[in-house]
Amino acid sequence: MEYQTLLVERALPIARITLNRPERRNALALDLMEELTSAFKTLGGDDDVRAIILAANGPAFSAGHDLRELVDGDINQYRHVFDVCTDLMTTIQSIRQPVIAQVARIATAAGCQLVATCDLAVAAEDAKFATPGVKIGLFCTTPMVALSRAVGRKRALQMLLTGQAISAETAAEWGLVNQVVPADELESATRALAVAVAESSPLTVALGKQAFYTQIDLDQPKAYAYAKEIMSMNALAADAQEGMCAFLAKRAPTWVGR
Repeated sequence: MEYQTLLVERALPIARITLNRPERRNALALDLMEELTSAFKTLGGDDDVRAIILAANGPAFSAGHDLRELVDGDINQYRHVFDVCTDLMTTIQSIRQPVIAQVARIATAAGCQLVATCDLAVAAEDAKFATPGVKIGLFCTTPMVALSRAVGRKRALQMLLTGQAISAETAAEWGLVNQVVPADELESATRALAVAVAESSPLTVALGKQAFYTQIDLDQPKAYAYAKEIMSMNALAADAQEGMCAFLAKRAPTWVGR
């Protein structure tokens, strides 16, 4: 497909989506969010894609919602914007492949939400993260959902109530990103992480990603009840049997995706 706000590339087994509206700081306008959701769903259905990198061109990873879509509207317009945003975030976590954010410069508000939603994230040393909506009278309530699940209550509330930006180093310490690297190593480090993910069985990775998000908000007894059933079914899969036999025989496994 051709996109107006994105660049989509496949260098199998890795796919790369690049936000490409630098003149608007990659604001999550409706058309961009709709295209991004479409791109994730398309790549999510591609068996040859094992991991997806989400990057951005320009002076910001994403500056959050396009505020021009939130001025002088009515409640139904605003609900539509946040429905589309929620669908995007849900799609990222529902597709089979892990999604890795490659964050340069700044990610604010819904842009920070986007990073928090991705399964993994690598940031440049000069990257910054913020949820500054409180400063303009529009609390970052939907970004709060992803942010609080990534960094915990007190740290999320610090960002949400002050609107102050945190550094990449702090973001890594708090769990918002996995790794911080020099800016000139950002692309290679992100791809290396994607390749490491793509080396495993695609069936097992997909099953594990789904299981993670299902169990994470369950209480511990329910989480164990669910997890042991999933792990039992996983053990029956051809890839699990191949992987265990390969380990025991001290050879490389050959994945068949089932």
